[in-house]
Amino acid sequence: MTALEISLQIAIPAMWAVWIAYWVIAARNVKRSRWRESAWASARHDVPLLLCILLLVGGRWLPAILTRHLYPPGPTLPLAGAALVAAGLAFAIWARVHLGRNWSSKVVVKEDHSLVRDGPYRWVRHPIYTGMLLALFGTALAIGEWRGFLALACAAIGVLFRVCAEEARMGETFPQYAQYRRRTSALIPGIY
Repeated sequence: MTALEISLQIAIPAMWAVWIAYWVIAARNVKRSRWRESAWASARHDVPLLLCILLLVGGRWLPAILTRHLYPPGPTLPLAGAALVAAGLAFAIWARVHLGRNWSSKVVVKEDHSLVRDGPYRWVRHPIYTGMLLALFGTALAIGEWRGFLALACAAIGVLFRVCAEEARMGETFPQYAQYRRRTSALIPGIY
């Protein structure tokens, strides 16, 4: 293994660790919830995200087929993956900053909830998920194993369930959400 490959194996988890630390610290300053989805509804998107995490961190405990490399090792794809991780996590942080005290780790309606449509919310309605999925794609690319892409698929499923739940709740909460939804993509600008 080259020094670059070792550096990337450290850099990508370090970026995720910094992102998680920011998320935990920022979660302390949020508005109180006035409505929260049920635990059963939450499980539909939480379970696939948990599977994603287990696939990414459980490499040596997984079946050999999941840790098989998809392409020959080399620095190009891990470097591109690290760049995507950095870009995705930065985009998610930017979105989190713009969402401010309205943020929650669950599908909720906050007291004095406001509909945020500036910053990255001008381009997509769910930029935190866009950033996370981009970072997970970068992680999968850098790992180069089946488990990385399976983790990405699990995360995408969880995100799609979560987007559906949030879309329904935002539509009920904000009369102007239908117009915002018509002119702004959900996750990928101009595509979806």
